[in-house]
Amino acid sequence: MRYLFATVAVSLFLSGCTLNSTFSDAYVKKYKSSAPEISKAQEPKHTSSLQTYIDQDWQIKLDASAQLAASMGDKSQQGKLDDLSPTHLSQINQRREQLLAQLKALDIAALNKQQKINAQLLQYQLQNSVDMYHFHAQYVPITAESGFHAYIASISKGRFKTEQDYRNYLSQLHALPKYFKQQTYWLTQGVKSGITPPKVTLKGFEDSISAFIVPVQKSGYFKPFTQFPEHFSAALKAELKQQGLQAVNQDVLPSYQKFYNFMTKTYIPNSRTSIAAYDLPDGKAFYENRVRYYTTLPMTSKKVHQIGLKEVARIRNEMQQVMKQTGFKGSFAEFLHYLRTDPKFYPKTAEELLKDASFIAKKADAMLPKYFGKLPRTPYGIMPVPAEIAPKYTTGRYSGSNRDDQPGYYWVNTYALNKRPLYELTALTLHEAVPGHHLQISLNKELDSLPNFRRYSYISAFGEGWGLYSEYLGLEAGMYRTPYDNFGRLTYEMWRATRLVVDTGIHAQGWTRQQAIDYMAKNSALSLHNITTEVDRYISWPGQALSYKIGELTIKRLRKKAEQALGQQFDIRAFHDAILAQGSVTLPILDQQIDDFIAQQQAKN
Repeated sequence: MRYLFATVAVSLFLSGCTLNSTFSDAYVKKYKSSAPEISKAQEPKHTSSLQTYIDQDWQIKLDASAQLAASMGDKSQQGKLDDLSPTHLSQINQRREQLLAQLKALDIAALNKQQKINAQLLQYQLQNSVDMYHFHAQYVPITAESGFHAYIASISKGRFKTEQDYRNYLSQLHALPKYFKQQTYWLTQGVKSGITPPKVTLKGFEDSISAFIVPVQKSGYFKPFTQFPEHFSAALKAELKQQGLQAVNQDVLPSYQKFYNFMTKTYIPNSRTSIAAYDLPDGKAFYENRVRYYTTLPMTSKKVHQIGLKEVARIRNEMQQVMKQTGFKGSFAEFLHYLRTDPKFYPKTAEELLKDASFIAKKADAMLPKYFGKLPRTPYGIMPVPAEIAPKYTTGRYSGSNRDDQPGYYWVNTYALNKRPLYELTALTLHEAVPGHHLQISLNKELDSLPNFRRYSYISAFGEGWGLYSEYLGLEAGMYRTPYDNFGRLTYEMWRATRLVVDTGIHAQGWTRQQAIDYMAKNSALSLHNITTEVDRYISWPGQALSYKIGELTIKRLRKKAEQALGQQFDIRAFHDAILAQGSVTLPILDQQIDDFIAQQQAKN
């Protein structure tokens, strides 16, 4: 599953960051002091220009997002929410377009290896931000799963240690009506332009809004006012609590109620009935752009579709072999029915599911030293997917933190337990926790020498490709105890392979929603609930699902290349460290990275 903060929430799109950015001052100091001091006279012109562009890009990100700027230590932006007004978005885009043009004119060939990577990744990020503004991404700050109304609730989970922290939070609560009004404006523009998620994917979406419309004292927004630091006086606690009650009652709850009314009475009824991205205004250009962005390769949707069909056939053959190992005597379709319906494969309680996930995670922790030379400092925990988004949410996800006093979290969906098969849990855990997302993302943040735009970015083809490769790595490490567990792994790999077929089929080849559901049900053991949820996700988020399999195939190809080139000198720990050494990168950059690794290892030997 994709990393939680790699969302299409418009506030993140505006800032140009892929992660939900809550940075500590320590990170700012590290970034500013990471490079050696060089006078302008000593710097080559192209090097100086690149650093200027990097600095300008970061400033644009800070100017685009008050929340990002505040988290980076700008006290003038504390207590504010992002400005999503048309004027502000237009100004930010104009600055990005100008910077992108300057960057494209830079003589990249004159840069050293690390600078070239910086330049290429900066251009990749800037180009996407400009493209998304051109394709009106701000019109759709929601997906089938969730949206801005759920993501903004994270402000209630900040640091609350001083009186000023509470004053800033109260200011944010007072700003919520304007924030919701701005988002509703963009959603209205989407309805007028025909740029909305398909209506069929929004069935039940209102439940994710009504989950926030609760009595004040039960609201997550009020939770910071239920516990105060011990050094606060009784009078201050009482004052802040009363102001919190008033803010939630007068600003927060009415904002959600108005949004609920808008969605149920205006937006959902008038959303588009077609499901293909090709049917959007300028839809073909948009979808093919998303294919290139999410694969980071010059691929067409037709090419991706063919790769998917080939992978589905290969994995199906492996599944047949593993099915025989279980001793099952029926057909493949009967085996899938057996896996979907036999109660022994499903947890009886949420606690059982979480305990099993925790046990697998600890086993995964123990395998790491054998396969990695460098491990992250940040630990991770396990928790259920929040109840307000669980019904339409995917089966699991990694939720990271950029604060040095918080761990990352592996989220497990405990909703509809009879749809959460235990034979898939090992693959899920390896992907979301370690050696998957937690390990990769945490190491990325610890690369102090990288500029911030790289340390806190997430390239889906790399990150999701790594997550899927991590599932495969578990096979080598003996993590799959039974043939059923291994079949669960293959089901997950098949899931990612069918995505290549289904996503391109829906958006570029005229597939129906039911056709996509049937195709995935026929080829994998995923529960029908999961399949339906996933298909709606692909429909409402075109192209993202392509990144997993394309990334994994690239990493496997590079490993085979390194093994053949180095022979007995191949070191799996060194290879994995080399894959992760530069953080999140595009697949062409990763290709060059491993070529350099091979050359370095050969020179050593």
